[in-house]
Amino acid sequence: MGDSILQRIAFALEYPVVFTRTAFARDNASVAATLSRREPGRRHRFVAIVDGGVAARWPELFADIEAYARHHDLELAAPPWTVPGGEPAKQASIVDELHRRLAALHIDRHSFVIAIGGGAMLDVVGYAAATLHRGVRLVRMPTTVLGQNDAGVGVKNGINAFGAKNFLGTFAAPFAVINDSRFLATLEPRDRIAGMAEAVKVALIRDAGFFTWLVEHAAALAAFETEAVEHMIHRCAELHLAHIAGGGDPFEQGNARPLDFGHWAAHKLEMLTEHAVRHGEAVAIGMALDSRYAVEAGLLSEREYAAIVGLLGRLGLPVWHDVLRDPALSAGLGEFREHLGGELCLTLVSGLGHPIEVREIDGALLARAIEQLDPARRVAAQLG
Repeated sequence: MGDSILQRIAFALEYPVVFTRTAFARDNASVAATLSRREPGRRHRFVAIVDGGVAARWPELFADIEAYARHHDLELAAPPWTVPGGEPAKQASIVDELHRRLAALHIDRHSFVIAIGGGAMLDVVGYAAATLHRGVRLVRMPTTVLGQNDAGVGVKNGINAFGAKNFLGTFAAPFAVINDSRFLATLEPRDRIAGMAEAVKVALIRDAGFFTWLVEHAAALAAFETEAVEHMIHRCAELHLAHIAGGGDPFEQGNARPLDFGHWAAHKLEMLTEHAVRHGEAVAIGMALDSRYAVEAGLLSEREYAAIVGLLGRLGLPVWHDVLRDPALSAGLGEFREHLGGELCLTLVSGLGHPIEVREIDGALLARAIEQLDPARRVAAQLG
């Protein structure tokens, strides 16, 4: 056996998550302060890349960004431009185009890329930023509930490839995240509700008290009342950040994924429906399925299961899609196993706020769980 040197590198990783309203108003210093937090004496250079859907619903946004840069003496390297939003846009051709444009602007490791959009758009721009010069400074500005409470505050990015969700990607922490609640007013009602699934998820695996709060405020959340929504987003982001920092595996070197509760089926549902189902909707269905499976496996009580699906329903989230009857759904387990590194490890819940890891799924119990969820079966049983 030859000699070896064990290399160990320890480093601190930090980034602020800022909560504000109307970030590009001239009297709001949040963006300028965020860019200058490490080097307050410099004139900072940035580009702003905007989700096409956001730009369409906020026509004055580009002018606001340009005026903000002038007012705060920031260098805008080019006029803001758009990239497509939504899950179908997470593809290599979009990354290639971003690389070309950023290279032409000479964006370097001291410049900033400000990505303004939904979770899918943040994923693709984040992947481009992480692979340009081996990583340039990225500031995420999530514009959806899902982005502000989950996808936008973490350390992952990626694109879909070879028929699999997030097949290509990197772990790369943003320079900062700015959650501007003003953007939520641009959302369609369906997208407002869809993002709340991640709040239910993190409550179920991290905080039973937060689950109770969600139940108590379900009507206000479904009506998208500002105070309730902002509290939900703040607490959900806080719990996600606490898990990333304190869970012991921020870059997912192991195969446990507590934050992926409900996601094995969700990822497959998105693919099988060609993304007609929103990510949050798919997560809601996946949580309902995994919770029903936990009941069938004797891990979760009927009362707690009813509380879970009851909350999802009160928020306006789905708990069923006909694609669950598709035999191809079960292939999602194998794909998730590969995503985890070759060994299956699913997070289920044995109670509200009590996650449990399982290493295998019983096919017969899974089939029974799907059957129990199936509304057609329930109608047939009532008629019979």
